[in-house]
Amino acid sequence: MNVLELLKWQWSGYAQYHGSRANLLLHIAVVPVFLAGNVGLLIALTAHSVPWGLLSLLAMVVSVALQGRGHKQETNPPAPFTGAGNALARIFLEQWITFPRFVLSGGWLHAFRQHRAS
Repeated sequence: MNVLELLKWQWSGYAQYHGSRANLLLHIAVVPVFLAGNVGLLIALTAHSVPWGLLSLLAMVVSVALQGRGHKQETNPPAPFTGAGNALARIFLEQWITFPRFVLSGGWLHAFRQHRAS
């Protein structure tokens, strides 16, 4: 599956896998942490800063781990990863494109208002 197909697939079921109020709140809080970790890692690599690089990696790992816990609150868990490449692609695309699109399109707010009790 190429990137465009993966994005289309991810978007088509996104609201279905993001309905728990707890998970929605968790995502709105920790996706920016992941994004900051990405940017921080690029800066750390450019500046040759090992401490900032490690801190940035930690932010990314903690963000993904918390989102994984949030997904356990969902009635419909996301499809399992099919391999390491699939996991990396899905995580990065969700953080940088699909979740921001969900927020900006009003999907996040709609899901939050229509939340299913977790």
